[in-house]
Amino acid sequence: MLVEGTGKVVPYLKRTIVKKVPLVLAVISFTVAVFAQTRVIIDTDPGVDDAMAILLALNSPELQVEAITVVPGNVDGRQGLENALKLASLAGRCDLPIAGGAQHPLNQKLITAQFWHGRNGLAGVELPAPKCKADARFGPDLIIELIHKYPHEITLIPVGPLTNVALAVSKDPSIVPLTKNIVIMGGSITGGNVNGAAEANIYGDPEAAAIVFNAGWMVTMVGSDVGERTLITRKYLSDLQSLHGPESDFIAKLADFYLTRSEKSGYQGAAMYDPLAVGAVVDPTLVTLKDMHVDVETKGEFTRGETVANRMGSNENNVLHGDHYEIEGSIDIKPNARVCLASDADRFLKLFISRLKGK
Repeated sequence: MLVEGTGKVVPYLKRTIVKKVPLVLAVISFTVAVFAQTRVIIDTDPGVDDAMAILLALNSPELQVEAITVVPGNVDGRQGLENALKLASLAGRCDLPIAGGAQHPLNQKLITAQFWHGRNGLAGVELPAPKCKADARFGPDLIIELIHKYPHEITLIPVGPLTNVALAVSKDPSIVPLTKNIVIMGGSITGGNVNGAAEANIYGDPEAAAIVFNAGWMVTMVGSDVGERTLITRKYLSDLQSLHGPESDFIAKLADFYLTRSEKSGYQGAAMYDPLAVGAVVDPTLVTLKDMHVDVETKGEFTRGETVANRMGSNENNVLHGDHYEIEGSIDIKPNARVCLASDADRFLKLFISRLKGK
């Protein structure tokens, strides 16, 4: 207390205040961190790297996961929902709504990827029967509902084909300006991983991808080309295996399967496709982005599913003169995407390993 008329603090109280300052600052810091969390919805087709991405998100205090919605892709919709429920159970997060969505792409047959992900999508690793229960709502409807509940706060993280997001946008276009951000794992600007042109998630439903890229928001695109330069290797796997826990042990088994499959296919490590998209939300400084206009090819014989990026920001202006066209300058093209060009791979992988270790 102050000594009346002197403006001085009595010694006992002064010592007490000084001792409590670090505690007060810690409380303030914790409070700021809690309120700085980013609300996210993960739309996923689990999937080995999807499982890694989901557990990274659930173990990152920067994120507040509001829901998991399931789309067919790496596995069919039924298996994907079961996998999502098992992953949430493993993480002790049965408080989350986990909802199934579309059961097939908009305009083609489903393509699944057990070759890369194992017969159950989780490297053949059998988790216990899920304690979590599926939410009765349709995945796209849940996305719409949560964006309206938290306007300008939700970041969508689709790490599978974009069918659910396209259905949500088509049903309720008003969610586009209400969405804080959308960060997809999909596409590439330097060739595909399915064939010479297309990346798997976009190839899985090109019509849905075209809807999402043209919806009117800025899509952050974390493509396979960057994922393939962000590799988990045996060195990182050993680090993950060094501290045992339910989640880290499970991810280590998935990573070992994924690495073995990738090494047999000639890669030096396993591409961290989906986890990198989550990492870009956890810490945006992990990636380098450039604004571009991206179109999705839906008709090409050799290029269906390709994400065609305009890296110059303009098109030539061809004007008809008699029987031919002449170039008369250029026309600026408005960007619709922030395209990932590079990642700080080592820093991301250290973040990933530390979070799965529980740090």
